[in-house]
Amino acid sequence: MTLPMVVPAQDLPARVRIHEVGARDGLQNEKSVVPTEVKAEFVHRLAAAGLTTIEATSFVHPQWVPQLADAEALFPMLGDLDGVALPVLVPNERGLDRALALGARRIAVFASATESFAKANLNRTVDESLAMFEPVVTRAKEHKAHVRGYLSMCFGDPWEGAVPVHQVVRVAKALVDMGCDELSLGDTIGVATPAHVQTLLAELNEEGVPTSSLGVHFHDTYGQALSNTLAALQHGVSTVDASAGGLGGCPYAKSATGNLATEDLVWMLQGLGIDTGVDLGLLTATSVWMAGQLGRPSPSRTVRALSHQES
Repeated sequence: MTLPMVVPAQDLPARVRIHEVGARDGLQNEKSVVPTEVKAEFVHRLAAAGLTTIEATSFVHPQWVPQLADAEALFPMLGDLDGVALPVLVPNERGLDRALALGARRIAVFASATESFAKANLNRTVDESLAMFEPVVTRAKEHKAHVRGYLSMCFGDPWEGAVPVHQVVRVAKALVDMGCDELSLGDTIGVATPAHVQTLLAELNEEGVPTSSLGVHFHDTYGQALSNTLAALQHGVSTVDASAGGLGGCPYAKSATGNLATEDLVWMLQGLGIDTGVDLGLLTATSVWMAGQLGRPSPSRTVRALSHQES
């Protein structure tokens, strides 16, 4: 492929690690249950396309997210993926026990910056949820697991509206202080804008949270995901969450539309001369395949453009 033309920009990371969330966040609220074998093939195809961090599943109670009720069956099917990190989401100590028993060594917890979403998603206050996560993080670290903390509603909340930056920083700092190795800052309903992104990142730095421990997770509700990603890159962030084919949303926030599509992200990063290690052609083919499994076209603009060129 000769396009996009590579025109590097100054003061951007030389390499970006894409934290691929399509197999978990992307599929979790699909109405029809995706067969376990299809999920396993999806992860294998993503790995073959060059993605090295692929969030595999979630060890939540099956009643909460029926789509992910097959975590015990799926995770062992991915054991042949050498050199690929396979994070899993755990909501509590029971979920952690299930994950550790299968050999998972990259764990994620899912917190909220707002009281309304903490109640909707976890049926707890923000502080109660942090108290629930603390023994999970402590025990995971005792097992030498890497722990990622997701922080939702960092830029806006469907019930509370704008979320004060200091409120987000308080919860983020609490996650770092309890031992999280990495934080993913989530724009769960897609309302962030670039200066807002950079202001939050700067405030986190001022409170002692280094940029190297931060990732960003943008939704494209208002078409801002790529511009917000570029703002984060300009601040020095080099971990970006994305979902192959733009799959996903949030089952507890009805205004949350799809994640940033991995293909759209890779197209932009390639044009900027930033290394990702991802083969865009193989990734696009994977998303076209997965769209076929789901019975609908991919929402990713890049997938649509490239697949149209090949047809």
